[in-house]
Amino acid sequence: MTETLEYDATGLLCPLPVLRANRKLRELGDGGLLTVRATDPAAEQDFPSYCRQTGHELVSTRREGDVLVFVIRKRGS
Repeated sequence: MTETLEYDATGLLCPLPVLRANRKLRELGDGGLLTVRATDPAAEQDFPSYCRQTGHELVSTRREGDVLVFVIRKRGS
């Protein structure tokens, strides 16, 4: 079973959503999934860049009204 966590970063501004998501990812084992909800428009570019730089997989991105929802798979060591 895949370990999953959720983090609500709504209301936080850049760079806090990515920094806090990074902290949450440390709590997951390799291959775990983190779902992040953010309202900062910059998050739309920040999370794909963060994943490219760190090697984590951006599984999906979707919009629910004003909220951006990102699902990130933690890379294996």
